[in-house]
Amino acid sequence: MNRADLGKQPAEVAAMFDEVSTHYDRTNAVLSMGNAALWRISTTKAVAPRAGERILDIAAGTGTSSAALAKSGAHIVAADFSEGMIRVGRERHAGNPNIEFVQADATALPFKDAEFDAVTISFGLRNVVEPKKALAEFYRVTKPGGRVVICEFSTPPVKPIRVGYFAYLEHVMPRIVKLASSNAEAYDYLGESIAAWPNQPTLSSWLREAGYSNVAYRNLTLGIVALHRGGIKPADSQSTSPAS
Repeated sequence: MNRADLGKQPAEVAAMFDEVSTHYDRTNAVLSMGNAALWRISTTKAVAPRAGERILDIAAGTGTSSAALAKSGAHIVAADFSEGMIRVGRERHAGNPNIEFVQADATALPFKDAEFDAVTISFGLRNVVEPKKALAEFYRVTKPGGRVVICEFSTPPVKPIRVGYFAYLEHVMPRIVKLASSNAEAYDYLGESIAAWPNQPTLSSWLREAGYSNVAYRNLTLGIVALHRGGIKPADSQSTSPAS
């Protein structure tokens, strides 16, 4: 299996990420022109992890984002559908007691209701076959008063930037990937999935449908990436249930 297509069959996506797991972080750094680290800093600040909290980091990959969150003293459950990613992550962070790796499907999380203070996912939601179902699961496992933070590729609102960005995805990125990735064909899918992903207002509407309140987003890097946030009302003020 070299790549998945936009049908996003779970087994195909998992197999694709298994194949790129070893050099995944290096390739991302190259493709983002160094912005990946800045996006991770912004996401960590938005999650605002605190010592003693239990935080679920979905699509955690090799645990790079989880390690940033764990510096706060919070306990991070790093979940990913790819066995290969989890294996590399466990090896790299074997000495960090604040990170726990779990293989999990975002649409059927193996956790109890209201188990986490926060749920976060970076650049993974667009790879989920049923993203709305995943958002409902995020809501289910988050405590009342908790929060969700989603960092995802998005649609630049300014047309010239948007046109240039999609040209980069189609023509430039494939050439860079041939030099930086262990599986260049897999990144053809990634570029296609970014171009096909809905814009910022659409994802915000999905969060509201899932039951989140105070939904908002902030563009990063001219809207190439967007940071989405939502909250769950405290138990004494909840009047609605999440959408199924």
